[in-house]
This record gives sequence, C-alpha cells and structure tokens, in this order.
Amino acid sequence: MGLDLIYNDGQTPLDEDEKEGLLIKSIATRGELDEFEQQNIEDAIQWSLTRKFKSEQILSETFILALHKRMYKNVWRWAGEYRKTNKNIGVDKLEIPVALRSLIDDASYWLENNVYEPDEFALRFKHRLVSIHCFPNGNGRHSRMIADIIIEEIYQLPVFSWGSKSLADENDSRKKYLIAIRKADKGDLELLLKFARA
Repeated sequence: MGLDLIYNDGQTPLDEDEKEGLLIKSIATRGELDEFEQQNIEDAIQWSLTRKFKSEQILSETFILALHKRMYKNVWRWAGEYRKTNKNIGVDKLEIPVALRSLIDDASYWLENNVYEPDEFALRFKHRLVSIHCFPNGNGRHSRMIADIIIEEIYQLPVFSWGSKSLADENDSRKKYLIAIRKADKGDLELLLKFARA
C-alpha cells in the first residue's frame, strides 16, 4: 500500500522518491498524512513557545532548516533538507541556498534600517520564503510559522490569525489565502496583510 495523495489547489505534488521518505508507512491518504503532520507541527509550535529567539538567530539558514525539521521530523525523512527536485513553484533546486541567503541578507537590512512596519516585514519574509520553496512539502505552513515567530519574537506582537481556519483544507479561508498569495506574487501585499490579521 503506497501513499496516494489528492492535491488541492496550491499544493505542490510530491514525486515518488519524496513519497518514499515517509517514515510512517501505514499512512495511505491525504487525511492521514495531514493528521500526522499536524501533530508534529503542534509539537514544533510548543517548542517555539518555550524558547526565546534573537533576530539574528531567526534570520538564518540554520534556523530556517531546523524549524522545518522540527515541524516534520516524525513524518518525513527529508525534513529540514532542501528539495532535490524542481517543482511547479519556486526557484531551481540548485538556486535554493543562494536565494535563501539573498532573502536573509535583505531581511537583515530591512530590520536594521526599519524599512517596513512589523506586519509587512514578517509577511514579506514569509512570502519570499514560500516563493523560494525550499522543501518538498510543508513550505506554506513553515513560512507561516516563521512569520509568527518573527512577529512575536522580534516585535513582541500577537501572532497572525491566518483567517482563523485551517489552510490545509479546501475552504473559503484557503481560497482567500491563495488569492492573497497570488496578488503578493505580483508585488501587491495588501490582501496578504489583511488576510494574515483577519
């Protein structure tokens, strides 16, 4: 019995090699996978709530990779590792480290020079990170968690609500989120800024 996934709009398909990285071989459906991933993500959220992070720690490749590993380590063997295949979104797999370094350097400059208000800073970082698409799976959830950590740890502000509904399920919140992301892809963050606090 293999993993047979149905992909919703905005989800990046896994190739067969990536599916082989599943650590829990009894998982066969999207629902089961989502459930196990969510348990792992909740553990990562709990971990993040019990620690304090400095801005230079958060804005680092080490932290970005370690957070993804924390979020998915009990589900995927490749958790916290850059993807090795190209996808329908994101930079070329070979460009991931350079694109991430560029984002981190830009974000450090934005922070040091107060270029953006707190919400915009966190959401610009989140959007660029998900656009790079560092990992085979979980990029959206990972980038949202990074935005929450940025807003809470760097700015001491409440985390984002992200529409107050699960964005893994097909629902109105997910549709609004995808519309906001696609507008942000064109350089307009206004809808994403509103959605994140909706």
